[in-house]
Amino acid sequence: MSEVLLGVISDTHGLVRPEAVAVLRGSDIIIHAGDIGNPGVIDDLRGIAPTFVVRGNNDNGAWAAGLPATEVVEVGELLFYVLHEISLLDLDPVAAGFAAVVSGHSHKPSIQVRDGVLYL
Repeated sequence: MSEVLLGVISDTHGLVRPEAVAVLRGSDIIIHAGDIGNPGVIDDLRGIAPTFVVRGNNDNGAWAAGLPATEVVEVGELLFYVLHEISLLDLDPVAAGFAAVVSGHSHKPSIQVRDGVLYL
């Protein structure tokens, strides 16, 4: 498997800060784990790399209606499960074969490994 640089962001609430753009530049794929704020954020991120998004609890209105609540993203040979609120995780990531679970909502960066699954 070749190396893939994955950018992860969440809770932008309508603003992609220049510092975030600088960090995300060079990403092969970007995952936004919800509370996007407006469709311009998605456009900005897609200008950097292919971007996968999920709807957060503050993503309201017609623009957000079509956004999924969860998403499965293939990163190389690995499957990532994306949702906004980890408390709403309704599956067993190990049994489902996910390498990682990506969530937002907490506004606290976190990296954990539980039962061999990476949680971001």
